[in-house]
Amino acid sequence: MTEFNVVIEKDEDGFFVASVPEIQGCYTQGKTIQEVLERIKEAIEVCLEADGEDIRPMKFVGIQKVEIIG
Repeated sequence: MTEFNVVIEKDEDGFFVASVPEIQGCYTQGKTIQEVLERIKEAIEVCLEADGEDIRPMKFVGIQKVEIIG
């Protein structure tokens, strides 16, 4: 079993959007947290099969918001 870091955000329409930083282009959305978690598991499996390369999860350190004025 391999664990991946998943980032979940809420868009302007109220949908939850999940992405996997370690896998480029691996993301999905859902109306609820539960739905987006189920869908991201499926997306990870599809992305891993399609990539065919050995993707190694990164160690989670933290999240920081950075404000840009402009």
